[in-house]
Amino acid sequence: MAAQRQGRLMDYDVVIIGGGAAGLFCAFMAGRRGRRVLVIEHANRVGKKILMSGGGRCNFTNLDVRPDRYLGANPHFCKSALARYKPEAFIALVDAHGIAWHEKELGQLFCDDSSKQIVQMLLTECAEAGVRIETSCSVQRVQPREPGFALNTSLGPVNAAKLVVASGGLSIPSMGATGYGYELARQFGHSIRPTRAGLVPLTLSGKPLEQWQDLSGLSLPVEAECEGTSFRNAMLVTHRGLSGPAMLQISSYWQPGQRLRINLMPDEDALAWLQAARRDRPQAELKTVLTPALPKRFAQRFCETQNLDARPLKQYRDADLQAIAAALHQWPVVPNGTEGYRTAEVTLGGVDTDELSSSTMESKRMPGLHFIGEVMDVTGWLGGYNFHWAWASAKAAADAC
Repeated sequence: MAAQRQGRLMDYDVVIIGGGAAGLFCAFMAGRRGRRVLVIEHANRVGKKILMSGGGRCNFTNLDVRPDRYLGANPHFCKSALARYKPEAFIALVDAHGIAWHEKELGQLFCDDSSKQIVQMLLTECAEAGVRIETSCSVQRVQPREPGFALNTSLGPVNAAKLVVASGGLSIPSMGATGYGYELARQFGHSIRPTRAGLVPLTLSGKPLEQWQDLSGLSLPVEAECEGTSFRNAMLVTHRGLSGPAMLQISSYWQPGQRLRINLMPDEDALAWLQAARRDRPQAELKTVLTPALPKRFAQRFCETQNLDARPLKQYRDADLQAIAAALHQWPVVPNGTEGYRTAEVTLGGVDTDELSSSTMESKRMPGLHFIGEVMDVTGWLGGYNFHWAWASAKAAADAC
């Protein structure tokens, strides 16, 4: 969208730094309340991450939004905002704009057509609410004043009674992500919880990578577990490690050095399967009988990595089958790292929520300063949860501005 350049920048009731999901939503919600609102976006267009999300169809919310789907040092912080803005409210907005949508799986809602529709919906709402949007505009300095804040921007000075930081995290720097929000938070005395990439592919190295990388592109249903947390979904083998929804989910809980246990047959009792195969197909090899449960090439490679020689099933003792079943249900993987912020969907950590109001997102250290969306230490699961946090946190701040 071309920036609205009419008139010089002056005084606003609310200035929002960041033209992503949270920033645009907060803007029109505040504008609806009669506030004079300015959105400042440093990139050349707003909503870039929205446009590329969900494979271009934007997984805009989830039917099962609840606090236990969110990570953060304070697990209770998100409760108030989520309770006051439900998925049904956003769905009603989408419906009002005539955007067709569908549930894909696990409560995940996507546009039938394109994520461009969500961006256009937000822009339409902003226009109707009288919101001014400036793109390709950087904030060079922010100072407190009475009342509010004075901003020096690349387009001139701006005064704001309320300042909302919606600048996001560090994920996908190619989309314009920076650490500016953290710098601004520190300027006003806020603590930043350690940040790292979340919802990100995991990488392997050494022998494990050599064993599996040539199966890149192969996918299978698994249950991935790390330190007591588990997710059941698809796992994708890549040329650098493991991806797919199950691995992206577990990546937010994984810490360097930790071992993952992956159930390769989450819908079967592997021991019973193997015992039945030995009874019914005693001459068959293990890799052959595993093929209905696992992709053929994966079954073959699994047998190779487990040093299981090519012999008929009738030669396997009960103890052998028990060991193989245990390996199938708890395949151990120790990633050497992740793909990092380059491909991460979210940033874990961020502005310490103990220093913010859970009902208004306002700073406890600087009145009139609010933080919304990904810049805070609140991170949702894969599947529309992070977008919904953007909407809910933005609504909470807008109601208080």
